[in-house]
Amino acid sequence: MTAPMPDHGTPAEFLKSRIREVPDFPKPGINFYDITTLLRDPEGFKVAIESLAAPFAGAGIEIVVGIESRGFILGGAVADRLGTGFCPIRKPGKLPAKALRESFSLEYGTDAIEIHTDAIRPGQRVLVVDDVLATGGTAKAAATLVKNLGGTLHALAFLIELDFLNGRTKLGGEQVTSILHY
Repeated sequence: MTAPMPDHGTPAEFLKSRIREVPDFPKPGINFYDITTLLRDPEGFKVAIESLAAPFAGAGIEIVVGIESRGFILGGAVADRLGTGFCPIRKPGKLPAKALRESFSLEYGTDAIEIHTDAIRPGQRVLVVDDVLATGGTAKAAATLVKNLGGTLHALAFLIELDFLNGRTKLGGEQVTSILHY
């Protein structure tokens, strides 16, 4: 499984050409990379999913975990490409059955995410997928949840990594794959 080479340069250049940049959102000084313009483009969406899935073809991934909310879109499609199941990680209070919670620090305060306690079997090989790796707090919390349920975290995959925020450093020695770098 390899991402097709679009006629518009490399896959990364092609994907970046489909992402809208919104200056000063959600606050002044922030440049927001809006992937909704990529998701609505059939060729762009296909290249994005194949680019995320390709490094893990044949890696024995048994379940893909997607982080709310854009991780659901990307992770579900990656799970389909890899022939695995899918499991959501959600904001607190959104899952209907017993859930495990992990808190993490934000710039101003804390937040948390949850996963069903029966979502991952002990020893199950897991790929975590999300849209953006920024400061790394959410990704680290997701990795902790996977491990606390006994899963074997194979890797974390992101469509975009904001390199200047150094989120990768919070993930220690975990395998991290990012398709686009800003």
